[in-house]
Amino acid sequence: MSLPFRYEKLGYAALNVSDLDRSIRFYQELMGLDLVSREEGVAYLRCSRDHHNLVLYAAKTPGIKRAAYKMASKADLDLAFEHYKTSGLEPRWLAADACRALKQGPTFRVREPSSGLLLEFYDRMTHLALPYEHTVTKIARIGHIVIATKNYAAAIERLTSVFNFALSDFVEDKFSWMRCYPNPLHHSLAVGYSERNHLHHINFMVTDVDDIGKALNRMRKAGVEVVFGPGRHLPSTSIFLYFLDPDGMTMEFSFGMEEIPEQGGRLPRMLEMHPNTMDIWGSMPAERFGRGGEIEVVDHE
Repeated sequence: MSLPFRYEKLGYAALNVSDLDRSIRFYQELMGLDLVSREEGVAYLRCSRDHHNLVLYAAKTPGIKRAAYKMASKADLDLAFEHYKTSGLEPRWLAADACRALKQGPTFRVREPSSGLLLEFYDRMTHLALPYEHTVTKIARIGHIVIATKNYAAAIERLTSVFNFALSDFVEDKFSWMRCYPNPLHHSLAVGYSERNHLHHINFMVTDVDDIGKALNRMRKAGVEVVFGPGRHLPSTSIFLYFLDPDGMTMEFSFGMEEIPEQGGRLPRMLEMHPNTMDIWGSMPAERFGRGGEIEVVDHE
């Protein structure tokens, strides 16, 4: 049974990077995001009319700083805050100046204890006057965030029963794909089992299958390590390509994704742990796939 509050979408990912200038160039020139603004130690990039879909922070240790989700309304935002508060998770509202810096309305954050992932929730963000212009890649949206945790079972239980993520598919004791209910995209968050807590990858969905092929050749020419694909995932049906950013964090471009409607949608499937589950075309991931990047456990805002 779903909880009373509703999501709209994954809004943005915030990443810690070791060299801000280098990362800005990578995400602009090779991935095709648009740099909106840069301040001391932080850069805001977008792939939509939203002020930002990716925020980069200069830091010593690369990894994910937080995952931010847009709620369906202010009422849903308030309902979610009270729900997390009564669940003992200690959510906290951001100060007004912090919200203004993010170009967002009221915003709160709460940490999922088992994985350590900091989740942010807001109901509105500045809508930019000029549209996002495609350059090297026709990005449609930020698609999903994937983490790995040693406390896999506890994290999945809490994310589905407390955070209102709907399970779409899973490999028993190994991996779960979840959508931010009632958003129909197969997953906006996924969690895998690992011996340590870490970032697995960040996904951006593209508008044309040619974007996958062009990105493959562009990354290879630039000396970027391609770590998986191109291929097609069995769970979501997406055609994918994974590659590493300058800090060794895994990024993904994907084309196409199953959508599961709010009414009459299918039940989650228990999938076999098999190479074809990850790629029905038969490619195999490289050793560095999904391994780079920590989950920041102390939020410095």
